[in-house]
Amino acid sequence: MIKPKRTSNRDVVLRIAAALFLERGYQVTSMDDIVAASKVSKTNIYYHFKSKEELLSAILEQLIEHYDRLIGDVIAQTQLPVMERLGRFAALLAENQSDSLGGCPFLTLYVQTSHEHAWVRERIGAFFRKQIGALENLLQQGIDKGELKPDLPAARTAAMIVSTIEGALFLQHTGQEGDILQNIIHTLAFLLK
Repeated sequence: MIKPKRTSNRDVVLRIAAALFLERGYQVTSMDDIVAASKVSKTNIYYHFKSKEELLSAILEQLIEHYDRLIGDVIAQTQLPVMERLGRFAALLAENQSDSLGGCPFLTLYVQTSHEHAWVRERIGAFFRKQIGALENLLQQGIDKGELKPDLPAARTAAMIVSTIEGALFLQHTGQEGDILQNIIHTLAFLLK
């Protein structure tokens, strides 16, 4: 009989610390808070992560890998029309939002830490540039297939779409605009065709 894989203390700490950083804030979450919530000893936490900053780095890398995989899966569905993939892209971002303070985990971590840790700003910036590049390629596919306007500026439109979706996630998080993301997708479809 195969025993189910036990969750490691490292994984528990990553999950609990990510939730605390995103829901309460990186600055106000202490290592003692993580010890109390995770039930993992401080010694064991420091065995895996030499500092709170190293823990933040591991969480950020885990988030980036997760979102890169999700976005890549949607973009790779070439059998679907571009607008359908764009809708799925926005939907997956909406579905994968945590209870983070800013609506988006990347924006939350950026606002809380980028003034102290330039590497956070650089890493999150690189993530968004990659996301914009993937959307630019998707839009170019739509242009090439005749699904989108032939004179559409793909790079600028991709940047606008990412900015619009991130803003919509923030507004949706504030509780003011529950259906804003759906409205944006319909508006984008109208503007791009």
